[in-house]
Amino acid sequence: MSFSLKTKGELARLEAETPCCHRAELAALIGLNGETVPTTEGKFNLKVTVENPAVARKIFKLIKLLFAINPEIKVRKNSSFKKSNYYLMVITHTMGSRKIIEELGLVEESSSRQALIRFPREYIVDKRCCKRAYLRGAFLSGGSISAPEKTYHLEFVAHEIAVAKGIQTLVNGFGLNAKIVPRKKYQVVYLKEGDQIVELLNIIGAHNALLELENARILKEMRNNINRVVNCETANLSKTVNASVKQLENIHLIQRTIGLEELPESLRTLAELRIQHEDASLKELGEMMNPPVGKSGVNHRFRKINNLGEKIRQNRYI
Repeated sequence: MSFSLKTKGELARLEAETPCCHRAELAALIGLNGETVPTTEGKFNLKVTVENPAVARKIFKLIKLLFAINPEIKVRKNSSFKKSNYYLMVITHTMGSRKIIEELGLVEESSSRQALIRFPREYIVDKRCCKRAYLRGAFLSGGSISAPEKTYHLEFVAHEIAVAKGIQTLVNGFGLNAKIVPRKKYQVVYLKEGDQIVELLNIIGAHNALLELENARILKEMRNNINRVVNCETANLSKTVNASVKQLENIHLIQRTIGLEELPESLRTLAELRIQHEDASLKELGEMMNPPVGKSGVNHRFRKINNLGEKIRQNRYI
């Protein structure tokens, strides 16, 4: 099961505490998944279609809780063989389809139109708790979240720009920075920052998903830190090896030309130690000398040896 499906499963089992939040969540579920179907009597039925069985059960439960209606859930085969079944609920006009969209704020005030509006009127999402509930319903309806071990991305897919802007306003009202991008015929509200996605999961109540994402973030950060340390140590090792190779080249050049015995004792001793201990660090070489010499002192002496080697190459040594 994908991380997105697990998150939706968790949210579908979550129950709001107050009727106002029930209405806000159902307004999102029906506003984003529903449509009105005219009848021959000049009325309309309300049809709600979803692909996730947990979301279908959630809608059924909220309709029953708020309106004492038991809509029939029908299972239909998807026309695309790549997709699973979808679930269809129909609330007829005799069951109270008009009352439902009116009480959910999904019809314009004093409107006789039969088409529902996709984003509810302001009073439905006026309270902070109802904003959370609406966003939870919106995620169940058209949301998705990427597996945290791969990338950080959470989105809401809306059919209309007005709905996308409404969702964006609610999300950003919690101090986040959601953005909108068109994708084919849809408008997508998205977050890409890990800490903001964590905060949104907390807002909508997906606490198990939040913990899983945080664990993935910690593991990813640990891996990145380890890689940085390894890369740094590799770079330092490479630098040390290159310096050692250069020192040995100059020492052997001096040995072949003027002879190491011509060097001052302090340089000759260091040159001989380097020949004997090619992989030793500056600190280790300094500790081998008598008396011991610090790392900066060893480095200073190697600079003299390297400078002498360069003079010999350029025939400037006298």
